[in-house]
Amino acid sequence: MKKQSNLTRLLAYAGGYKRLTVLGCVLSGVAAILGLMPYVCVWMVARNALAVYPDVTAAPELAYWGWMAVLFAVGNIALYFAALMCTHIAAFRTARNIRYAGVAHLMKLPLGFFTGKQSGQLRKIIDDNAALTEDLLAHKLPDLTAAVVTPAAALVLLFVFDWRMGALCLLTMVLAILCMMSMMGGKNAGFFHRYQREIEKMSGEAVEYVRGIPVVKVFQQTVYSFKAFYQAIQSYSDLASQYAMSCRNGQTAFLTCINGGFALLIPAALLLAGGDGWAVLADFIFYALFAPACGGMINRIMYASESVMEANESMMKLDEILSQQPLPEAVRSQKPRDHTVVFDQVTFRYPGAERPALDHVSFTVPEGSVVGLVGPSGGGKSTAAALIPRFWDVESGSVKIGGVDVRNMDSRELMRQVAFVFQDTRLFKVSILENIRMARPSATLEEILAAARAAQCGDILEKLPQGIDTVVGAQGVYLSGGEAQRIALARAILKDAPIVVLDEATAFADPENEALIQKAFWELTRGKTVLMIAHRLSTVRDADNILVVEKGSIREQGTHDQLEAQDGLYAKMWQDYRQAAAWKVGKEAVI
Repeated sequence: MKKQSNLTRLLAYAGGYKRLTVLGCVLSGVAAILGLMPYVCVWMVARNALAVYPDVTAAPELAYWGWMAVLFAVGNIALYFAALMCTHIAAFRTARNIRYAGVAHLMKLPLGFFTGKQSGQLRKIIDDNAALTEDLLAHKLPDLTAAVVTPAAALVLLFVFDWRMGALCLLTMVLAILCMMSMMGGKNAGFFHRYQREIEKMSGEAVEYVRGIPVVKVFQQTVYSFKAFYQAIQSYSDLASQYAMSCRNGQTAFLTCINGGFALLIPAALLLAGGDGWAVLADFIFYALFAPACGGMINRIMYASESVMEANESMMKLDEILSQQPLPEAVRSQKPRDHTVVFDQVTFRYPGAERPALDHVSFTVPEGSVVGLVGPSGGGKSTAAALIPRFWDVESGSVKIGGVDVRNMDSRELMRQVAFVFQDTRLFKVSILENIRMARPSATLEEILAAARAAQCGDILEKLPQGIDTVVGAQGVYLSGGEAQRIALARAILKDAPIVVLDEATAFADPENEALIQKAFWELTRGKTVLMIAHRLSTVRDADNILVVEKGSIREQGTHDQLEAQDGLYAKMWQDYRQAAAWKVGKEAVI
């Protein structure tokens, strides 16, 4: 089956507005033809005036052809305006549909997809590329249509009056097109793709440099930190310079051909003037005016081609998202009989990774119990937690809730069963009320306030100017890491899911906030099935069972006292933790 062109695929997003796009292109083509007719009117004026020279006033139909030129010009403007109106309406709808399709597809993708993607990168792919396609459909596509129609009409006009002068104009046009193709082909064929990549790289390095300015200033590493940004700029500059140097001969030849038509017409007119000199002069006037218009036509083709390449690049980037496959939904959804979580010989490997993140891991979190996951960084703790709400599907084995494989549960039902509190809290730029309400949109104000109090958010609400209605973010106030974490816990409390997964929920909290978060934990986890990941071992000391995970496997398990008595990995971690907690600055520092 023949692959659809990117333009055809792009127009598919227009839906019912595709007809407007086609109509706009047709109108643009007709407008382009009308735009050529004033040249014919000028020729008629010149011919009639020169026929009776020097008594120009006696020339017939001068006023008629003058007004016809005006009417054709007005018609050209009016039809082109109508064409742009049609294509703009269709382009706006198409861009909207592209954004909607991109976001709708993102909503179907597994949560694990977003852990390896920056939000800004995804926004740029969907939003910026939709904007590029919008510009293509609104402006460049009708211009491209006009650029295709105009040469066909121009070929007719070139040979209507004097085929010899027309052939000279056509020769310069053909040579100009060949020069243009030489600049876009050969080793420059993939330039635009490389150009876009270099711009993205330079923009990324610029963002990283700006974000790191405080650190740069503190540690006086300006030159060193600027190096990556400078290299990105230099790489872009080198690419642009190489392309410019490779195109200098072609560009020079292109401009010479575009602007040289007039120079060829002069000797041609002198050679042909031996016959009817006035008729030749009239033809010369026509071709002298028409030749620059042909040059402008070729420029339009070049610019329109660039826009088509931009659209192709945009569709390729959009395909990077649309090609990602969502996790398969259960054919027959099953409901769990209880809220026990079971890992049965689970093996999981991240895409492209050589070593499994989890290797034949088995454990059980009984209903209503608290199980802690501890161990060295990169051991697989967060991976295990992420498999419960099905961020990814396991490679082998199974993750079960209430005896049902999570792959056999409806995704919405699974999300209702699990509340997940991340270490990296995400608050939206809306009021605290709306941030908490996202867990359960139907919740009343009293229920939201109760969840906030349970999460120990009372002191936060008291100090804010509008209390719970205070906006978070650029248009409002900024919260500390610990305060934001308590708001996230209030959200989880309001959801009231029977299974709670806590992934380093106290990672960025100061001691005061950590104490309040611990109280919030008690409210959140009371009577729930809890899996808690922690580096601060004090948070899991009272857990019903503690699993020590290292290199994708469970090395030890038991209560705090049992593991401490085993004098294994956990005991060493506990000793290190106590030593770190007792560390002091100065002479009393523990060595």
